[in-house]
Amino acid sequence: MRILVFKHIECEHPGIFRKFLAEDGIQWDAVELDQGEPIPVFDDYDALWVMGGPMDVWEVEENPWLVAEKQAIRRWINQIGKPYLGVCLGHQLLADALGGTCGPQNPAEIGVMNVQLTEAGVADPIFRNMPKVQKCLQWHSVCVAQPPENTTVLASSDDCRVQAMRVGDQAWSMQYHVELEPDTVENWGAIPAYKRALENALGATGLADTKADADASMAQILMNARQLYNNFMTGMK
Repeated sequence: MRILVFKHIECEHPGIFRKFLAEDGIQWDAVELDQGEPIPVFDDYDALWVMGGPMDVWEVEENPWLVAEKQAIRRWINQIGKPYLGVCLGHQLLADALGGTCGPQNPAEIGVMNVQLTEAGVADPIFRNMPKVQKCLQWHSVCVAQPPENTTVLASSDDCRVQAMRVGDQAWSMQYHVELEPDTVENWGAIPAYKRALENALGATGLADTKADADASMAQILMNARQLYNNFMTGMK
């Protein structure tokens, strides 16, 4: 088994999933799209994971590689048909690439918050044996406004209707961060654009407050990450 990972900034990688992949002896290859690395041929890969990043899905002039990435995602879903997992920007790109739309998230969701599974989410294999209400890290000012055709909404929050979705039978994505590690908030807070967004939403103490909230919920977050990873991998067997 081999997984292809699309990255858009160095600090947003598969996070705690790297540990799980190493334990299972699963190879994964990252493509640094923001650094101009080319997208490889898909023949040798069994799943595609698309991570987060600071850019918006429509910022193609500033990030022209987004055009090729969307084309690749569309081909992966429509022609390859193998499992897909998108996180944050990867969630938005899945929607945009397949004919959905994204728009401003108002208010922005930043911090440790709850998401709630829909009835379809409770029944979906990606969330098997997971709680209906889950603590997670949010860090986004864009949302999926209109999901693509053949989409099932799997989780929502008070301010964001499409927190998780499944497109068809093999593509899942989450607006929130399921890959959180104990040092994620601290690492992301060192990125000026990320810190600025957090402080605009939560005030001058936003970074420290978010780190404290994440620490308090870390055991539950990591347990949910492990279960979601197991569920995804079970679906690939």
